[in-house]
Amino acid sequence: MPDAVVVDAVRTPLGRRNGGLAGIHPADLSAHVLAQLVERTGVDPAVIEDVIWGCVSQIGEQTYDIARTAVLAAGWPQSITGVTVDRQCGSSQQSVHFAAAGLVAGHYDAVVAGGVESMSRVAMGSSMADQQPYPPSLQARYGIPHQGIGAEAMAEKWGFSRAQLDEFALRSHARAAAAQDEGRFDAEIAPVPTGDGIVTSDEGVRRGGTLETLAGLKTPFKDGGVISAGNASQISDGAAALLMMTTDKGLGIADIGAFEVNEAFAPVPMAWLAETGGDEAALNPLGGAIALGHPLGASGARLMTTLIHHLKQNGIRYGLQTMCEAGGQANATIIEALD
Repeated sequence: MPDAVVVDAVRTPLGRRNGGLAGIHPADLSAHVLAQLVERTGVDPAVIEDVIWGCVSQIGEQTYDIARTAVLAAGWPQSITGVTVDRQCGSSQQSVHFAAAGLVAGHYDAVVAGGVESMSRVAMGSSMADQQPYPPSLQARYGIPHQGIGAEAMAEKWGFSRAQLDEFALRSHARAAAAQDEGRFDAEIAPVPTGDGIVTSDEGVRRGGTLETLAGLKTPFKDGGVISAGNASQISDGAAALLMMTTDKGLGIADIGAFEVNEAFAPVPMAWLAETGGDEAALNPLGGAIALGHPLGASGARLMTTLIHHLKQNGIRYGLQTMCEAGGQANATIIEALD
């Protein structure tokens, strides 16, 4: 039985809301990373059989199967199909899973997985169109689900104080800033030309923050709560793509050397660490969504792109990626660096 390997992975910088990438159509943002895969690997796009693309807010510019639109916007052959996946924040990670399953099943020999979200142009929650997606049958079980309230509940369950969450957030920014300064994101980022210049680096990283500054931020989800804009992921724009093929080498399970746990809210990776007893130094070593941003449909592929490059740069064999998803879901993926 064949297995699945990632040949290369690339992403855009993550732009702040209404920042450097806000003027770019999300299909063009997607097409940019598709084109970069071809440029980096030299693969003929004609051999790619499908593009599986994560996107959460499938409305407006991100509707009508943005995966297929991206293929055509990239100038790839019309024979290449595209399918768009919504598994909330795990959409592009699920795209990788679907691509891997297709390779293992023999449905594909070459496939691209990834995702996009332009949260500046297509606002989070806009796909609800002022309607209620949760029927009375679900509300009777859970009320009206809300991730911010869920993050408050997590902090309360695990006993995390506001100061602990803010300390975690400051550490995320510090790690991301150090990674930028050391050029550790350079290999994974494809700079994006815009009408005003070129966006070359993630825009959300803040330097010089203090606990006192964060403590002054409001807690919008709960009076006297602990979740603020300072210890939650940033609204952002971005895209990421992975070229995947098959190989005869199989995957073995060994000790994991690096973990990427999405920082939707600080309690998420903190609770994961408390439950698993993992190595804190190996958790989000380059910072996470609190510092870099969280373009929903692209984040799974962004985390995997960052993890792959981190493994290669540091000689780590195995890495684990996981992220929370709306509706009480989650994904986990173990990857192996083959060279």
